[in-house]
Amino acid sequence: MKAVITVTGKDTVGIIAEVAGVCAKHSVNILDITQSVLDEYFAMIMLTEIDKLNVGFAEFANELSELGRSKNLDIHAMHEDIFNTMHHI
Repeated sequence: MKAVITVTGKDTVGIIAEVAGVCAKHSVNILDITQSVLDEYFAMIMLTEIDKLNVGFAEFANELSELGRSKNLDIHAMHEDIFNTMHHI
């Protein structure tokens, strides 16, 4: 199974490292990553593999959201089932 993680907000040092750290802590493999800095704003999309996730997906997503709140970033994790369902409606 896969999940997409998005991060947006003001650019600061260590954003990628901190998000990757949460992924590593929960055995989430980063398959692909793209990021841009537009003036002072940071935007990133990660495609991850969550087959070996060692907590529930909701707990993982909440931890990322909490990280975002603590760093003044908007971080969301979306399970691939959301995308699959959107394309079957």
